[in-house]
Amino acid sequence: MISRVADHAFWYGRYVERAESTARLLAVTHNLALDAELSPEQCWRPLVIVCGEEAPYVERFGADALGDREKVQRYMTWSEENPSSLVRSTRAARENARSIREVVSLEVWESTNELHLFLQRDDTRAEYDRDPVGFYRSVRQSTQLCLGLLRSTMLHDIALDFIWLGVMLERVGQTARLLDVQHHALASAFGEAEAGPVSRYAAVETSLWLSLLRACSGFEPFLKTRRGAVTGATVADFLIGEPRFPRSVRYCVHSAYERLCAIRPPDAERLPGGQTLARLAKLDAHLVDTHVVNGRTLSHAEIHAVLTHVIDEVAAICDGISTELLG
Repeated sequence: MISRVADHAFWYGRYVERAESTARLLAVTHNLALDAELSPEQCWRPLVIVCGEEAPYVERFGADALGDREKVQRYMTWSEENPSSLVRSTRAARENARSIREVVSLEVWESTNELHLFLQRDDTRAEYDRDPVGFYRSVRQSTQLCLGLLRSTMLHDIALDFIWLGVMLERVGQTARLLDVQHHALASAFGEAEAGPVSRYAAVETSLWLSLLRACSGFEPFLKTRRGAVTGATVADFLIGEPRFPRSVRYCVHSAYERLCAIRPPDAERLPGGQTLARLAKLDAHLVDTHVVNGRTLSHAEIHAVLTHVIDEVAAICDGISTELLG
């Protein structure tokens, strides 16, 4: 496969996953702002931080606007200046799919194009104004349709490997950043997370940790696999180390490693990409060896250290893929 096609395939996967994650996070935050006993800034600022847009947002609207629900939602949904907004992510996904139209299936192209056109319609803005959560649900379902069609209508060849490599690495970054930002914010608001919900805010704290799970589509899987009190430590343990949950950090890193091994086998010494593959293998092994998956509950500081390492390594791995395989 020529590098141009591989590059478009990789970024198509990243942009579809980014749109899905943003839509889900916006819907969960909207409900959290209505139900939780948090200030508007405690609800909405983490969303801007997770998407890496705090500095541009503050420069444009001011620090006080970090708690403005309408401004944050419109910035993350419709802003042309925000590269992580829904409209920008879906347009980029469509342009990448169009550039490799001979690679993606007809069904994948149609679902991607329909999502892009849906966001361009005048009546879509009216739907957003009337029912934001319903609007985000529609976007999320459309992106999930795209992801499902990739696996069910395309050949499972190197093109799909590059797309799914992009999906998994984007998902790792989204989950790790979300957990790091929200874990710090909620632990700061209620005290050390590992102490458990023993204060008079126990019900509120528990609902907030469950909201974090919903933001990662992990509410039901968590309840099926974990017993006892819902705390920051148990939620972090699940979102980082659960090997059976397809949005956990460990699962996504391992899946990304498998996809890169299919593209560039470990024993193919003459092929490019060896350094990036070795780095991804090291990160995969690190997550298996960490205490999170070996039964010991980590402290807040240790959770932050693990997540920071993951975020930095994934960024370096993506740069390595661009340099070694897509350049």
